[in-house]
Amino acid sequence: MPTVSCRYRGELRCEATHHGSGAVLITDAPIDNAGKGEEFSPTDLLATSVATCMLTIMGITAKSRNWSIEGSTADVEKQMTQSGPRKVEKLRVQLKLPQQLSNEQRSLLQRVAEQCPVKRSLDPSIHLELIWS
Repeated sequence: MPTVSCRYRGELRCEATHHGSGAVLITDAPIDNAGKGEEFSPTDLLATSVATCMLTIMGITAKSRNWSIEGSTADVEKQMTQSGPRKVEKLRVQLKLPQQLSNEQRSLLQRVAEQCPVKRSLDPSIHLELIWS
């Protein structure tokens, strides 16, 4: 059985259904690529996947040690190529962890975030800049 089923709805919009949960998300082509920009674009989802994967991996590590990282954030800036084939050129991720964490805790969380499966799956041509605060 598939993990996700996607359907083209027309007008450069797609609907994706997650089989495990029934959750539905809609994508839309971005304004700078003939779309309406009313929903996440597929490349926005790529950027979102990197950030949420890092937060999730850190959450798993923190939970296993009875630490709280609730309130941690990741803001992502996505840059597309300006020439040649259209693709994601750079992702700049600014991650903020709670202030109560020790330096040792922060160091471990940063190391595990670097190993998230989405980051490992990115094409090496995508420049990924991580900024920790």
